[in-house]
Formats: sequence, C-alpha cells, structure tokens
Amino acid sequence: RVPTPDAWLAAAAAQQDVLLIDHANCEKKAASTALSLLYRADTDPGSLAQLSRLAREELRHYEQVLAVLEERGIPLRPVSSSRYASGLRERVARSEPWRGMETLLVCALVEARSCERFDRLTGVLDPSLARFYGKLLASEARHFEHYLSAAQAAVTAADLEQAEYCQRLDRLLEAEAELVSAP
Repeated sequence: RVPTPDAWLAAAAAQQDVLLIDHANCEKKAASTALSLLYRADTDPGSLAQLSRLAREELRHYEQVLAVLEERGIPLRPVSSSRYASGLRERVARSEPWRGMETLLVCALVEARSCERFDRLTGVLDPSLARFYGKLLASEARHFEHYLSAAQAAVTAADLEQAEYCQRLDRLLEAEAELVSAP
C-alpha cells in the first residue's frame, strides 16, 4: 500500500554492511519458515514440492549473500532484527484454521516487500550490488506468488469464508503499511 520510505533507502545505501548482514539473516529465517511450513503442510505432493523448493532457494540466497559479504570483506556480526517481520508475525491469529493461512499471507507480504525494496535498491547501490539485487527480484516474485496462492488454497481447503479472508488480508496490509512507514 505504501512505498519503502526514501529515508530507509538512504540508510541502506549508507550502511551496506548492515543491509547485507540483515539480508543474510532474513534469508536464513525465510528458509526456516519454509521448512516449518513444510512440516505443517498437508500431504499434497505439489504443495510439499513447492515448499521444499522454496526452502532450497532461500538457502541458496543465503549462500549468495554470504559470498557478497566475503567478497566485500564484511564479517558477519550480530545485528538486531527489525520490528518489521516480527510486527507482522505478532498479528497472526493464534489458532487454526486462520493461523496457517495468515502465516502464509505474512510470508507473501514479506516477499512482496522484498521485491519492492530490491527494485528500489538498484537505484541507490553501487552497480555490482545493484545487479545482485536485480537478479533476486524474479525469485522473490515467485515466492510471493506461491505464498499468496497457498493462502488462498488454505482458505478453500478449510472451507473458510472468503469475506473474512479479505478482511484479514486487509488488516495485515494495513499493519504492513504502518510498519514500513514508521520511523
């Protein structure tokens, strides 16, 4: 609903070491989330294969970010996680059947925001790093689409109300916009 603020882009460009370390951590968390969803998934071979592929791709992205860190001589160090993803996860329902579907929606929103940020970063980073982020866009878009279609499939499979799904998605979109816009 809102673009990433220019202040975030300026901070990312000025602190590329933090950007890359945080990115590595996010890829690791994304792989862990995909594996967690794989364990909770139904037995549909198509869903299981997609989640497995997602986990592999996220781990591959983690390895790619590690290679960029090494190439640039940036040592890994602890950085605190942002309030963005944790703020979204706090808004996920605590019980099923909505918990699983909302987790998938949060994953979709995080991947969609990654697409938007990676695209915008290409305009503020050095050419090598801009190319790196440009190349990640296509897979992040696939991840977004997978999570969104999986959330819709979960609604259908559990025979949940489409109207309530739309309300829950709207609530998460509002929260996402607030988290992105807040200083």
